[in-house]
Amino acid sequence: MDISWFMRCLIESIARNANREDGCSGRFWERRFKSQALLDEKALVACMAYVDLNPIRVGMAQTPEQSEYTAIAERSAQLQRATRSKGQPSQPTQLLPFVGHPRAAMSKGLPFRLIDYLELVDWSGRVIRENKPGFIPKDQPPDP
Repeated sequence: MDISWFMRCLIESIARNANREDGCSGRFWERRFKSQALLDEKALVACMAYVDLNPIRVGMAQTPEQSEYTAIAERSAQLQRATRSKGQPSQPTQLLPFVGHPRAAMSKGLPFRLIDYLELVDWSGRVIRENKPGFIPKDQPPDP
């Protein structure tokens, strides 16, 4: 239940083996992993978008829908299935649901609307960053 503890256990054996192979010492993923508290809704949505856009930024996918093993790909697929079947959109049960606007009274879930989050990720993913090879192409239509 503690990501820091999990990462410490995971990297210890990897670091020992890698250091033995390379004939060196030190931390394996030095400065690559850190724990950061997400103290407000802005930090939460920024972190979610960062994670969902990682496959695009490194050039593994062109769109969020094509990104394997991401929450946004699963949410988009669920939304597309509902649209095709003309049913009421539901959210994946294995993911925390979007429950609405952050200022309104809400049940347990993410304090945003799904459509707003999808638009934010689409807009953010189209930004071309000089230090990252990937972005969503301009001619790619936004996902509904």
